[in-house]
Amino acid sequence: MSVVIIIPARYASTRYPGKPLARFRGEDRNERTLIEHTWNAGMAVSGVDAVYVATDDVRISDEAMAFGAEVILTLFRVSKWN
Repeated sequence: MSVVIIIPARYASTRYPGKPLARFRGEDRNERTLIEHTWNAGMAVSGVDAVYVATDDVRISDEAMAFGAEVILTLFRVSKWN
């Protein structure tokens, strides 16, 4: 059985739009985006076969691929039931 981590990353958050792309310094004092810090944490977990970033936004996808993450592009659709 494979063990994977999927990191959901939405750009259009209501409380903090663009949060996955926010930059801050981690414990190593290097500035990275939140999505990169999260991906690095996932990669450090022992016994995990793969770490993916799942997003519906090309800005997050581009950033994640730039630092080496594998990305799953999702389609988000909302339907109203009357």
